[in-house]
Amino acid sequence: LTGIPGLQHLHHWISVPFCIMYLVTLAGNSTLLCVIKADPSLHLPMFLFLSMLEVIDLVMSTSITPKMLGIFWFHSTAISLDACLTQMYFVHAFSVVESGVLVAMAFDRYVAICNPLRHLSILTRPVVAAIGLATLLRAVVFMSPLTFQIRRLPLCSPAVVDHSYCEHMAVLKQACGDATFSNTYSLSISTYVVGFDSLLIALSYTLILQAVLSLSSPQARKKAFSTCGSHLCIMALFYIPGLLSMYMERYHQELPPYVQVLLADIYLLIPPAFNPLIYGIRTKQIRDGACKAISRRR
Repeated sequence: LTGIPGLQHLHHWISVPFCIMYLVTLAGNSTLLCVIKADPSLHLPMFLFLSMLEVIDLVMSTSITPKMLGIFWFHSTAISLDACLTQMYFVHAFSVVESGVLVAMAFDRYVAICNPLRHLSILTRPVVAAIGLATLLRAVVFMSPLTFQIRRLPLCSPAVVDHSYCEHMAVLKQACGDATFSNTYSLSISTYVVGFDSLLIALSYTLILQAVLSLSSPQARKKAFSTCGSHLCIMALFYIPGLLSMYMERYHQELPPYVQVLLADIYLLIPPAFNPLIYGIRTKQIRDGACKAISRRR
């Protein structure tokens, strides 16, 4: 792994914001998980989905950031094929899981706002668990063929991946055999997941905004628009850079390679750091739960 090709002389400086984002991710997501677990009043669909999101973000960030920082600080660029494939599987599979959970959270918000009296009867705990299991199963079904296909391909030696982690398209460039199936399958699955899930999220928030516009209180409308806007912005930071990086890796070879690598890093590092703020700290129930937890400790 070369790190960020073309910017190796800046690795030590780049490592500073990357390390800060990772520490914020660990602290923020772990704190939210502890608050939700400690307060029974937070054991509601919205916060159960949020707990899933926090676990996913912790797994994705921990899959890549320690190795990335090792490259930046200690030039620890070597990685075994098995470790590389494991990292690649966790990153891409949990990206698909996160996308599914974001859809579930958007649906939960739609039901809570547009059909509040039936919210808890529709999204019961078994239903929430089934949705979480379905998103995980979808990721396993979609991502397993990619890993098995690369494992079977002969890799050129020495294999030098121009990336800061084992990103699928970058690893495929090291294949000496025919990688057409893997390339096509990877782009197709990524486009389908991003396109289909984004459409469902957009539909949910469109219905939510229609309901919000019918509110009589300007203050309530402003608060709802602010909440929906922040949610959509953090979702865009997750979906757009990830998809762009894959298409740039495949089709725009004339661009500086560090552009594609930085885009791929952004979608895995920034949303996990900001999700606790957007979905957690700005939520009154979470703040109340944190205050209760602090009071009990005192």
